[in-house]
Order: sequence, then C-alpha cells, then structure tokens
Amino acid sequence: MAEGEFFVCVTGSVEYGEFYEIDNAYCKYIYHYGPDWSVVTGIEEGLTQMCKCSSDLKRIAAWNFPLDVTFKSTIPHGWPQIVLSVYGLDLFGHDVIRGYGVCHIPFTSGRHERRIPVYVPESSSILHQITAWITGRRPELIQPSILASGSGRELTRMKVQGEITATFNVVLKDFYKLGYDNGDKNELLNCQTTIHSYMFEMYVKVP
Repeated sequence: MAEGEFFVCVTGSVEYGEFYEIDNAYCKYIYHYGPDWSVVTGIEEGLTQMCKCSSDLKRIAAWNFPLDVTFKSTIPHGWPQIVLSVYGLDLFGHDVIRGYGVCHIPFTSGRHERRIPVYVPESSSILHQITAWITGRRPELIQPSILASGSGRELTRMKVQGEITATFNVVLKDFYKLGYDNGDKNELLNCQTTIHSYMFEMYVKVP
C-alpha cells in the first residue's frame, strides 16, 4: 500500500427496477471514476439476468444482482459513480435500450439505499419519433459513461422511464488519516458520546 492512498470498499446489489412501459428487462452496469482512481479488486462491470416484469402497476423487474468492488485513490475528486443501462427485447426478439441511470457511490460508511431515476433518450425529430414507435428501437448512447461525466448532457433529450433501487454497503479505509472529512467522524463521535452518556446514567442509577 502506497503512502497517501485511501480505499473505498463497496458491496451491495442492484435490487430491482420499476418501469412504465417495459415487459422484460436486464441491466448492465459499469463504474465511472476519475483518472486518480483505480480498481484494486472486485468486478468492475456486470450484466444481470433477464427478468419478466410483474403484471401489476409497478411493473417490477427483480434482479438482486450483487456488487463487490474496491477502489483506491489519493484524492476524492472523481469519486466513483455507477452507470446503469437497461435493455429489453422487442417483438422481434432484438435487444433494445430501455433507459439509463447514474448514481454516485455513497460518500459515507454504512448501508445506503438509492432510488436511481431511469431516463430513455428521445428522438430528435418527429420523423425519428414515428420510426422509433413503429420499430420499437430508440436512440442509444454510444458511451453511457457520458451521463457520469456531465459534458454534453445538455444536448441530450430524455424522458423518465422508471427507477432502479440499489443498495450499497460502504467501508472507507485511511480516509481520515489524510485529513478528509465527510461527516462520518462527527457522527461516530456523537454515537460514542451517546453510548457513554447512557452507560454513565445506568451506572449512576445502580444503588
């Protein structure tokens, strides 16, 4: 381990998706991070199983696909994000894009649940919209990671297609030794103070 590095260990899962107009779906994920970051161990990208959506109004696709990766860096800039791409099958059995979602890995230790909006690209003209409606094929991003970078996003027209629920269990190592503070330390001190106060009160009450 080089001096001046900290580690971010992430486990969890892509739990399920809720969609408006989808009968079946599977999800691809990749991580997007800055040039000062690297993956130490774990799986950097993955692909869930195909799932048939439920027949109720929520139209849930349950994946429960595990996440397990560890990053290292020297600076917080470029904090990792997870980029989700949802695909499904059209009437002809072809893979078509159903939407994209992006979310930062949580900045604090502990268990976190995130509801990630899913957006699908819109056609740039009425003719393209009609063609997409007939064929069932929507515009698709060549590089989904553009959603995490921020550059060029203002040129992309999208609409909400649903949302994905994901859970993250985050552990930070050597983060505070380098002088960084994300609020975790204060919460830990408050928790310790509460525990000590409770133990003191219990001790005083004992005859």
